[in-house]
Amino acid sequence: MAGALTTLVEHGIAGASARTIAAAAGVNQALVFYHFGTVDELLVAACRHGAEQRVAAHRERLDEVRSIRELLDLSRELRAGERAGGHVAALAQLLAGAQTHQRLATATAAGLALWTDEIEEVLLRVLGETPLAGLVDIAGLAKAVSAAFVGLQLYEGVDVAGADAAFGALEQLVGLVAAFDELGPVTARTIRSRLRRTAAPAPSTDRSDRPAGP
Repeated sequence: MAGALTTLVEHGIAGASARTIAAAAGVNQALVFYHFGTVDELLVAACRHGAEQRVAAHRERLDEVRSIRELLDLSRELRAGERAGGHVAALAQLLAGAQTHQRLATATAAGLALWTDEIEEVLLRVLGETPLAGLVDIAGLAKAVSAAFVGLQLYEGVDVAGADAAFGALEQLVGLVAAFDELGPVTARTIRSRLRRTAAPAPSTDRSDRPAGP
């Protein structure tokens, strides 16, 4: 599985054959079929294995996060470390292959979900005492954070300055959220009330369950 991930980085999804993977792993290519049946099944297993390893490597650090700013600081560390380790390149190839291979798409989504679950736990913890608590769909926000991180990682590959600017804008937003913690209780309640009205869903325009008029 490590050989498969290495092959994705060095040869891309199109070059991930039994021969190249076996060469990267230093084994006979017949073992690919003996253990996994097909190259696609090996890539599925490698995707899951790689995601589990990466999440486990950073779980302790994620557990230490106590504020949105700390989460952003951690994302900067991950941004540099994951790219340097070739993990971003491997993910890019998995995402590319997932567009046409459903099994790979399912495995890649499951791998990303491991990250999303961890981030959701962090957001529940750090937003719990802010005016945003109860006003934001935390599960949806966790997915948005994961998607933004992956997107910025891939974007950085073609526009480093643009990715830096995007992270800078996120830091500005974090500063606004952090400012809530410095407000007095009366002001915080006022903002919470205003946000609740703003976030309220619009009245339904569906008339299917209403009695028909004359």
